[in-house]
This record gives sequence, C-alpha cells and structure tokens, in this order.
Amino acid sequence: MAFSSSSFHFFRLCIFLLIACFTCPIMCISRPQAALFVFGDSLFDPGNNNYINTTTEFLANWRPYGESFFNYPTGRFCDGRLIPDFIAEYANLPLIPSYFQIGKQHFVHGVNFASGGAGCLVETHRGFVIDLKTQLKYFKNVAELLKKKVGATESKQILSNAVYIFSAGGNDYLAPSSANSTIPYTEREYLQVIMGNLTSVLKGIYKEGGRKFAMLNMVPIGSLPNIRALNVQKGVKNRDFIEKISSLVKMHNSALPEMLKQLEKQLPGFKYTLFNLFKVFAESIDNPTKYGFKTSKTACCGTGPFRGIYSCGGKRQVKKYELCKNVKDYLFFDSFHPTELAYRQYTELLWNGTPDVVAPYNLKSFFELST
Repeated sequence: MAFSSSSFHFFRLCIFLLIACFTCPIMCISRPQAALFVFGDSLFDPGNNNYINTTTEFLANWRPYGESFFNYPTGRFCDGRLIPDFIAEYANLPLIPSYFQIGKQHFVHGVNFASGGAGCLVETHRGFVIDLKTQLKYFKNVAELLKKKVGATESKQILSNAVYIFSAGGNDYLAPSSANSTIPYTEREYLQVIMGNLTSVLKGIYKEGGRKFAMLNMVPIGSLPNIRALNVQKGVKNRDFIEKISSLVKMHNSALPEMLKQLEKQLPGFKYTLFNLFKVFAESIDNPTKYGFKTSKTACCGTGPFRGIYSCGGKRQVKKYELCKNVKDYLFFDSFHPTELAYRQYTELLWNGTPDVVAPYNLKSFFELST
C-alpha cells in the first residue's frame, strides 16, 4: 500500500509524540497536577509538632509510632500513613512536606500545616499547638514563597487549582473537658464561635486564591477508646460529659454543610466537598468485619480499659503501655487515633466514594476539576 505525503507526515508525527511521551512524560500532560494543602489536627499532622516547643501530650515522635510504614517515628499519630499521605499517593503527588520541612523539600505540590491538638480556636491548647489561624498565617508565607519561586502567574494557577483539605474542631470540643478549662458560652454560642473561626480561615485561603475545599466532619468522639476508658473510670459524671460532647458533635456536623453552602453563595468560584467521616467511622466501629478489622473498641497501643489511657510508647504522663501483636486487626492504633489500615480505607471512600459519604464531589473528581 502506498502512503501519501500527508499520511507519511502524520505517521511520523505520531511516532515522534509516542517517543516524546516515553522520554519526557511531562510533554504529554495536558495540565499541571493539582497541589494539596493540608490544615488541621492530629488526624493530619505529619510531624509539625516536632518543631515547636510543646509537651509529650502533643507529640508522637517515638516508637511504636511509625512502625508499619516508615519504620521510624515521624511525628504522625499513627503506626504509618495518614489520610493526606494516601491522597497524595492516589493523586500521583509526592508525600506532602510539613511546613517546617519546606526549606529542604519542594513545596509546589503542596504543604501540610496540621498540628496535633490544634483547634479552630486560638484558646484550644494555646501555647502548645499551631492553631488554625496560625496555620493560615503560615499558608500566606508559603503563598509568598511560591510567588518568588515560580512567578506571580504560575503561583496563582497553582493556588487556584489546588485542593485544600481540613480536619478541625474535635479538640475544641474535647479541650474544655480538662479540669482547668471552662467555656464562657452556651453550647450554641460556642459552636458559633468555632464555626466563625473556621469560616474566617476558609475566607483567608480564598483571598490568597484557593477555590477547592475538602472538609471532614466530626467523628463520634464518645466512641474513642480514651472516652470509653474515662466512662468506665468516672461513671455517671463522665457519661454526662459524653452526652454533652455528642450533642456538640451533632450540632457541628449539622452546621458545617450549611456554612459551606453559604460560602459557595457568597464567594464566586468557591467549591467544596464534604466527607462524612462520622458515618464511616461509626460504621467501622459498629461493624468492624465489614472494614476488615477484628477489634474496633480497644486500641492497639495504650493501657487501662480499652487501652484507652493515652500512654502509647511510654513517654507521656502514664509510662505503662501495652502493644498488640497484629496492628492490622485493629481500627484504633492509640487511644484517640486510627491505624494506617483504617486511614487507607477512609481515604478510598473519600477519593472515590458515593454521594452518601462524600458530596457533591468525590476527591478524585475534585482533583480533576479545573478552576
């Protein structure tokens, strides 16, 4: 069969593009990969608290933390990776560096600002953690660094196309349970202050160019091994506390989607998705075998009832601790935090789940969505 001149040139162009894709894959990418910026608490902290002046209550930089993946403690409150680590894997991004590591690592793919123990309120564990408003301040620093590194036009594109993910609020509701803390508000006033601070941070990121926000709602706090242990030890008095916390969590989870809908109306281009962590967390506690776990109420690492005394690794106030034989059997790694396997399963639902757990977008489509 004879080739026409135009057919030959088309054939040669196809061969050239095929070779180019193998030798330089970036030539075949139609648009830049969306970056990931992470805000929040110990569910997301990759080790930021290692770099601040804090107490062992807000640290996890000793064994057995990190034993399942990194083989050394990174500061993550887990035996391995967290939700942002798995998101990075699914989105073909490198591990997102902590804010205090950006001098050593590239940060065009995003930065993790989360801090174990942090809340939406500056007052929550003040002086020991990086509160959400300070995380916003650090993000603004990164936005300036990004502009200097890649220029105003490209940095604007990176920030507008990035995904901003949050896990925040749980510590605001748990912190007042300590003996020296009081809430000078009614429950509804307290909720409004928390939501107001969260709204302010979202607007601050939007002002810097952020447009795509992924939010996790609150877990059923009363089902954490630590709270179960307190319930056994303190009885009726603590049951009243659990009921109060559970009520606030329900109020928070009702208020969060309404706040996001309001921002969507107020801010042009603002998009959000909400992951129903409460639902999947409660399901994995009530029906652990569905998620591949044998034990969902007792932690792998800790001491006391349900291994709920927060002593994992023996570096906090209580030195005694026990460690399970097979962490893959457990939903909880320590008295508050899930195992790596649980985080992977939750991330899969966040990444590609159905609208009953993540809506109006799953995170995969959210990353593919151009602004």
